[in-house]
Amino acid sequence: MRAPDYKSSYDVIIIGAGAAGMMCGAVAGKAGRRVLILDHAKTAGEKIRISGGGRCNFTNVHCGPENFISQNPHFCKSALAGYSPQDFIDQVDAQRISWHEKTRGQLFCDGRATQIVDMLVETCEQAGNTILLETKISDVQKEDAGFVLSTSRGRFRAGAVVVACGGPSIPKMGATGFGYQIAEQFGLALVPRQAALVPLIFSGLLGDSMRALAGVSVRGRVTCGRAVFDEGVLFTHRGLSGPAILQVSSYWSKGERITIDLAPGHDLLAEAKTARLESPKQSPAGFLSTFLPQRLARSIAQDVQQNRLADMNDAALEKLAARINAWTVLPEETQGYRIAEVTRGGVNTNGLSSKTMQAKAVPGLYFIGEVVDVTGHLGGHNFQWAWASGVAAGQALGAQST
Repeated sequence: MRAPDYKSSYDVIIIGAGAAGMMCGAVAGKAGRRVLILDHAKTAGEKIRISGGGRCNFTNVHCGPENFISQNPHFCKSALAGYSPQDFIDQVDAQRISWHEKTRGQLFCDGRATQIVDMLVETCEQAGNTILLETKISDVQKEDAGFVLSTSRGRFRAGAVVVACGGPSIPKMGATGFGYQIAEQFGLALVPRQAALVPLIFSGLLGDSMRALAGVSVRGRVTCGRAVFDEGVLFTHRGLSGPAILQVSSYWSKGERITIDLAPGHDLLAEAKTARLESPKQSPAGFLSTFLPQRLARSIAQDVQQNRLADMNDAALEKLAARINAWTVLPEETQGYRIAEVTRGGVNTNGLSSKTMQAKAVPGLYFIGEVVDVTGHLGGHNFQWAWASGVAAGQALGAQST
């Protein structure tokens, strides 16, 4: 990154040098706006760098409004329509960054995630943006002509401010709730926040049984309310993880039960009755191991009193089948923001324009990315929201210069 050459006055100041902030800065800068991007981190795009196991799951080809959670499910439609996954793919291809598609439309870099960070930083610099890192913001105030930001590098003025500093997920990277403080300061409502895309913790005897199965994974169907996900389930030392659990965690609230089908596509009761007729001497563990990993099959079979299928009456088979096809459990809590991939909730979209991301009651103040009450599913959707909301705000700001 080039050495900063900054002034005290800009057209736009963006708080946060992450995915949404840099995308917004690049778009607004290309339209002729003088843009300053501030971040308290040592490097730009830290969340991009660690994402996707270091390869950055930068978008999803199937991304659409149905892949997002918000009190207003329609809010994300305009931005997503204005900047599609293919638009970002075109940008990646133009930089000759090789990528590959995994399951369910997830796109990853073949190389390191830092390629995406470098691409964004370079795009911002080409657009004339100034990026100042290791800069702490202590105050944001509204003036007649715009805004004044007090920082560890002095005071900066701008006609517009874009809040793109995300939520408190993964605090070891410096993530905070600063964006929410700004929203509240200017009178915007907040939707309650909680850790999302995060493993679930279980306690007591149930937690002990899961701990004994740590490392075992199955393909399951996990349900929480109306949300249903058919993906991997992983037993851990603290409870459950895996894609299906991470997905459901975004919908789960403390005190709610979730239901897990450990063998989706199999009617365990019907198949158990057939097995009882055809293989009456088979043990419950042996029967279950045809559908489940052996460690899990043996663990479940420990609760069965009979040693052979022939000795199990219909009621016993029904109980066993329910344990597989409709295992209902009560999580104690999530593992929290420490390892959560995103934050659910945030700035209430009722106070924002869905086309520009500008606060309706505060001209010149914009909110984009994770700080907004728009939370994507696992698999590149949250990055697509960052790109799309950043472009929407950047285009709106750019239009002001014409």
